Amino acid sequence: MQATVATPAAVAPTAASATATLADLLRRHAPREGLWATALPRVLAIRLDAPGGEMAHAVQPASLCVIAQGAKEVRLGEERYVYDAARFMVFTTDLPVSARVTDASPERPYLCLRLDFDPEEVAELVAQSGPPPRGTPRSGNGGNGNGNGASASASASDGSAGVGQGGDKGDKGDKGADEPGRGLFVSDVTPDMLDAAVRLMRLLDHPEDHAALAPMAMRELVYRVLRSEQGERLAQVARADSQTQRVHRAIRWLKAHYAQPLRIEALAKEAHMSASSLHHHFRALTSMSPLQYQKQLRLQEARRLLVAEGLEVARAGHAVGYESPSQFSREYSRLYGTPPSRDAARWRDAPASRLGL
Repeated sequence: MQATVATPAAVAPTAASATATLADLLRRHAPREGLWATALPRVLAIRLDAPGGEMAHAVQPASLCVIAQGAKEVRLGEERYVYDAARFMVFTTDLPVSARVTDASPERPYLCLRLDFDPEEVAELVAQSGPPPRGTPRSGNGGNGNGNGASASASASDGSAGVGQGGDKGDKGDKGADEPGRGLFVSDVTPDMLDAAVRLMRLLDHPEDHAALAPMAMRELVYRVLRSEQGERLAQVARADSQTQRVHRAIRWLKAHYAQPLRIEALAKEAHMSASSLHHHFRALTSMSPLQYQKQLRLQEARRLLVAEGLEVARAGHAVGYESPSQFSREYSRLYGTPPSRDAARWRDAPASRLGL
């Protein structure tokens, strides 16, 4: 069963001018297709001039994504999320996802601002601003996709409700603040958030102001996320010894040691959790088990080695931890739909700008 989202909502008239200004700024700082690093750390401008034909796979870092033009579809396991200029997306932790741009053209390219989170900054803001406002109570049917507009996108993409809880049959009543929600969410863009995004992008034209003003502008954007209806999701990651932060610790270990054999007991010890608790909370946050998460990391890195570095199939599989070439080929084909050698040849001919976007 999939979490679906209704037709993208229209941008409110009061936000239209700010959205257009943000689009103009992003177009200037992303002059061609691709993911463009800017002069400000953790701030990126993304542009694509046509819809994606197939899903691109990548590990998305903990970040805020604000679209100024176009629309994008993101899949986490079997769950589907759609966002556009009326909604922003937040990844509260690093997640292996697949995605494709669904609305773009050379005349009106897809334009997106991405701000990667600094965990220390998030923790400081949580401590200073107090608990974020609670979002809409999770009713257990958020994945049915029967609503309309922005409210439907917020509830349907609340992966911790209904189908999004990785096998749980609906919500189990009111969950404590320490219970992890899904590690990504979509919420309505507010005028305050758009204003902060525009001011941040305008700073790129004034390098003499970066040192003094850029940190404040980035902090304000993070603050706006924390005060949003689902900001508690991000705050959970920053709370010392919360279940979400413990899972985040396990994720960091997996990213650093994905090529090593995985022992759940050792990973649980690293996260300061029991094995059963780790499984439950890991799946609640990521929609997958630790082993499935590791497999995604391995296969995405293998694809990068095949495409970008030209490694042979057997060497790429061994480099990411596979001892059996046949097992590597089977699992690679299952994820990407084609054997490694054929997939690598196809992607070497594709525009580099589309890999991982």
